[in-house]
Amino acid sequence: MIVAAAVVIFLVSYALIATEKVHRVAAALGGVGAMTLIGLVSAESAFFDQETGIDWNVIFLLFGMMIIVSVLRRTGLFEFMALWAARASGGRPARLMVLLIVVTAVFSPILDNVTTVLLIAPITLSVCRRLGLPSAPFLISQILASNVGGTSTLIGDPPNIIIGSRAGLTFDDFLVHALPLTVLMMVGLVLLLRLLFRDQLKGSVDVELALGVGQPSDAIPDKRLLVKCLIVLGAVMVAFSLHTASHFDPSIVAMLGAGAMVLASRSSPKEFLSDVEWPTLAFFMALFVLVGSLVEVGVIGRLGLWAAGLMAGDQLLGASVLLVGSAVVGAFVDNIPYTAAMVPIVEEMVASTGVTGAASPLWWAFVFGADLAGNATAVAAGANVVVLGIAAKAGEPISFWQFTKYGIVVTAATIAMAWVYVWLRYFALA
Repeated sequence: MIVAAAVVIFLVSYALIATEKVHRVAAALGGVGAMTLIGLVSAESAFFDQETGIDWNVIFLLFGMMIIVSVLRRTGLFEFMALWAARASGGRPARLMVLLIVVTAVFSPILDNVTTVLLIAPITLSVCRRLGLPSAPFLISQILASNVGGTSTLIGDPPNIIIGSRAGLTFDDFLVHALPLTVLMMVGLVLLLRLLFRDQLKGSVDVELALGVGQPSDAIPDKRLLVKCLIVLGAVMVAFSLHTASHFDPSIVAMLGAGAMVLASRSSPKEFLSDVEWPTLAFFMALFVLVGSLVEVGVIGRLGLWAAGLMAGDQLLGASVLLVGSAVVGAFVDNIPYTAAMVPIVEEMVASTGVTGAASPLWWAFVFGADLAGNATAVAAGANVVVLGIAAKAGEPISFWQFTKYGIVVTAATIAMAWVYVWLRYFALA
């Protein structure tokens, strides 16, 4: 009875989030409240349990990077990059979209995808406003690009860190196994997005008329402050890339970076806390607890066991189920708690085949499925939620379905490419 109640509560909460009948934070918190009333949520399970509670590493990673972005905004860096991108595009929306996708794709493997969109989204909003273009197509394309680009490295997407830790996958393993596919998918993504947004990318803008005679460098009011902040940002990026060697969690790196950035800029709490997306953080915390309730009653675990049963020793079938199944289930729940719940199940599947570590196609199918599922719906990954929160705060909201109608198409295309890649690399050509 309690299992059925938990599923109903989750589905109702998700329906409210998807239809936007109520604010997504209210819907998620309402679901948590209902789960509490039926006895599935307690202080212990919500705040301290690693399997059913809030993932504080993710929350503090977001919080720290939001502070870093807030301080960087004061330097004029985002305005500088916006002006540079606008001029480099020649006023052509299609070229501007490709340019912003490439920038996103370059940063996503180095930073995690949430951090990347925190840095890039303000630039996109600024350049679109200056050129009089709708921001939604560009923001949506960046979300999709960040989730695809983050697939390539151990630190590029939070699920990779979870899987890599459990499977023993190194940073170099991801470069060898995931980076080639990511490059192919990024090329396909650019072509697909130009097709999907072809109606919004028509025409051109007179850049000189829209921007005037000013140069991008004019947007930097304090070059000394910018240099200090870029040094701190560079140190944070290096620390992220050395995650496996230093054993510092990304959340610790982000918080240390935020502290250093605040000290370097001498910002007051009012200044550096003003841009923190508090509703986004609250939504994440509620979503973790909501999904954790399904973990508590065994719903997600049963789905994993069902998938393991379907494999029956056939690795290609198992890889296909993990890839496609992760994409389907991950579209409805955030891919971070989903990955955490599924990792023990996948570990058992991998062990039953006798092929472990980076040599197992099951681990890579799971990586690709969990990461690419993040593009399917507006709440399937952290980057999606963060950018939609930034857009709403800027007065240019993107609805759940406005994002999802494009996300589903991109997810289907990239999952198909991933399946062909897994089949060729680990079976047909092995």
